[in-house]
Amino acid sequence: MIINADELDARASYKLLIGAVTPRAIGWVSTRSTSGVANLAPISFFTVVSRKPPMVSLTIQPRSDGRTLKDTLVNIRDTGEFATNLVTLPHAHEMHRSAVEFDSDLDEFEEVGLVKEACEVVRAPRLKDAPIALECTLDRIMPVGDVHDHVVWGRVVRFHIRDDLYTGNGRIDTGAIPTVGRLAAEYTLADNAFVTPLAADVLRARAGRRMIRIDERPDGWSPVDSADWSPSGATKA
Repeated sequence: MIINADELDARASYKLLIGAVTPRAIGWVSTRSTSGVANLAPISFFTVVSRKPPMVSLTIQPRSDGRTLKDTLVNIRDTGEFATNLVTLPHAHEMHRSAVEFDSDLDEFEEVGLVKEACEVVRAPRLKDAPIALECTLDRIMPVGDVHDHVVWGRVVRFHIRDDLYTGNGRIDTGAIPTVGRLAAEYTLADNAFVTPLAADVLRARAGRRMIRIDERPDGWSPVDSADWSPSGATKA
């Protein structure tokens, strides 16, 4: 199957992108409005930009109406600050619920039952129980495309790393973290690791195998086919 991207609308293109680029890291982004309301939302167009200074990138779509800017973007634009919190399995459902398009005057931490922790430099809060959080200041915002998407670059000014995860040689013990990533409209748990080359019998044993579902849904099911899915990254449930 070869698909001409020029013939796709934003919805169709988004469905192919999120299925083709997997797994994606999730930046669970916490911000604070100019009036002091905390916001928390998952962004799965999230990655690293630079080492020195350390910088991360967020790509933020508008709300499901295709026009209104999400609170996350508005707050970053207006305050110049945000934090990203690592999503792990114990918080997967709260992360999913925080993708609901709440009214701007509602605090997502309170709505989904999570506890805030003050950051050291930025005024935006971070998630108290997140094993890793990054305090960021705004470097730039770049509008992209013709559907009101925006790319945000943030400079990391503080790393918050749980003590037991920070090893003696200055690295993070990733094997101890049940990190949750994004597939298309589903999530995946990072619960294995390897370096290459793998033994031939290991490769043969895994050839053609599908992912193992841990949610008791039928194999092949996807939220993309449900009424709750939105090409804005928001959810209704």
